Amino acid sequence: MSTPTQETTGAVGTPADGAAGHGFARYLVVRFLLIFPTVLILVSLVFFLMRLTGDPISAAFGDRLTPDQLHAKLHQAGYDRPLLSQYLDYLRSLATGDFGRTVTDNQPVTHVLTTYGSATVELAFYALLVALAVGVPLGMVAASHRDRAPDAALRLFAILTYATPVFFVGLLLKLVFAIWLGWLPSSGRAGTAVQLFLQNQTSTTGVYLIDALRSGDATAVADVVRHAVLPGLALGLLVAGVLLRLVRTNLIGTLSADYVDAARSRGVAPLRLLTHHATRPALIPVVTVLGLQVAGLLGGAVLTETTFEWKGLGYELAHYLTTRDFPAVQGIVALFAVVVAVTNFLVDVVAALIDPRVRY
Repeated sequence: MSTPTQETTGAVGTPADGAAGHGFARYLVVRFLLIFPTVLILVSLVFFLMRLTGDPISAAFGDRLTPDQLHAKLHQAGYDRPLLSQYLDYLRSLATGDFGRTVTDNQPVTHVLTTYGSATVELAFYALLVALAVGVPLGMVAASHRDRAPDAALRLFAILTYATPVFFVGLLLKLVFAIWLGWLPSSGRAGTAVQLFLQNQTSTTGVYLIDALRSGDATAVADVVRHAVLPGLALGLLVAGVLLRLVRTNLIGTLSADYVDAARSRGVAPLRLLTHHATRPALIPVVTVLGLQVAGLLGGAVLTETTFEWKGLGYELAHYLTTRDFPAVQGIVALFAVVVAVTNFLVDVVAALIDPRVRY
């Protein structure tokens, strides 16, 4: 016969495990459901704010049409209806995946998203590579030289990269490396010949680097990489400063932890302490911050793509904002909102898997 202690011990674990699993499932469900109000709020704000600037028909054709013709076009497009009716129709269209057609060139907004979205994804990938390659190592250097000259210089560098407008950084990079030194191209995703070559491939992804690698043409690969350096660097430095400060702060905390002190007392070399004992725990919050920086990358992509004539969604968004093309702007922002919301959901899932304390 088992003792009461044994019975109690055997019963323990199952309820706790069940409660932990239930808490994790509830956390995932809540975080997933929050995607929908987040997207709704963002697209609603854009919808109403855009209409404060006037209508796109008057902006595009107002000086070329008679008042009757202008009124006819407004009626045909539905811009003369009550604002609430326009808003409800817009939400119904979004729910069915219909983003409408652009006013300026009368093409489906979904075509704009699929045509130019890959360029923005490619630029964001380059920027993340730069951010990780610059921010993480420099954060480690700053933490290992805490409160000394290298640490102060790197903290100043982090502040400057984060505070300086991305278009200004882009212009400086173009001035130095494209105009003065002539090392790198100043604009575009690829040279004209390479761009035509990639577009004429039988099967393309829209991501020039992947298409160039699939073609097996080393010249095309080199040209794509050379065009990506300056825009990737300009946008990546924006996030690198955040990562640098975060890695530095977390490493300083882990370097003073008990298990690091124990390893230090055993005679472990300072470099090994930094790279093998303290770095991995310090990098866990970086995952969360990278997810939060997706919104910053997409916002910075608008200015970066405009500065370098990188024909992506950011470049197109700037164009459609100028022409007050409501459907195009609303479609691009809606896609950005979905990407940001889904990315943050995935980051929250990863954070919950890493740290069991992350629960509702």
